[in-house]
Amino acid sequence: MRTTVRHLLGSFLIACAVGALAQASAPADTIAMTAGEVRKVDLETKKITLRHEEIKNLGMPQMTMVFQVKDPVLLDRVKAGDKVRFTAEKVGGAYTITHIEEAN
Repeated sequence: MRTTVRHLLGSFLIACAVGALAQASAPADTIAMTAGEVRKVDLETKKITLRHEEIKNLGMPQMTMVFQVKDPVLLDRVKAGDKVRFTAEKVGGAYTITHIEEAN
């Protein structure tokens, strides 16, 4: 009986560790999108200001802030006042928009 409990506990711990590792290295396309509104697009500095809801993958509460963009082409898709959905990640220590689209 004790051996069975140990094996079950060991299997459970391994499963938890594998799940945590898989979540930590999840590809960007699995990150939930966040709703927001474009406040400003700065093509010169390649930055965008968004008023956004909570960004769960970053543990960030609702606020307005400036983000860098992964690809400056993303800025051509939006303008101030647009309602958007986006994904953001911490890249090289900076909060960066990795995908953005107009909300329907």
